Amino acid sequence: MRGNVVDLAVAVVIGAAFTNIVNSVVKGLINPLVGAIGTKNLDHYTSCLKDPCVVNADGSVKSGVPIMWGSVAGATLSFVITAAVVYFLMVLPMAKYLARQEARRKEREGTQEVIEVTELAVLKEIRDALVAQRAAGHDER
Repeated sequence: MRGNVVDLAVAVVIGAAFTNIVNSVVKGLINPLVGAIGTKNLDHYTSCLKDPCVVNADGSVKSGVPIMWGSVAGATLSFVITAAVVYFLMVLPMAKYLARQEARRKEREGTQEVIEVTELAVLKEIRDALVAQRAAGHDER
């Protein structure tokens, strides 16, 4: 149980540190690529449900009903990048490692069963030989 708690604590710490890396990648790489098409910041992409949409500089809505789908797209990109990196760098290698360990364990168990069956067969042959030897000794007397 303690091992699982330690693993979970390590995962939380690594995940928190990794969030900063993903945010930097989105802000430093993805946003400029998107900026080649439109604005550099995904947060500026909005649509308006009820005109006129006026948003103050501090982000508060003055009038209208703006839908800020750009910030949702940025958060989604951050999540997808984080999930992909965690999957390909942590989950997939661990799954392959555990599968190899399981295959080795089954291979060892299979080898032990063959050895045990072989030993049992040898012991039966020894017993049969001893019984035959005793029977031969009784017949000569």
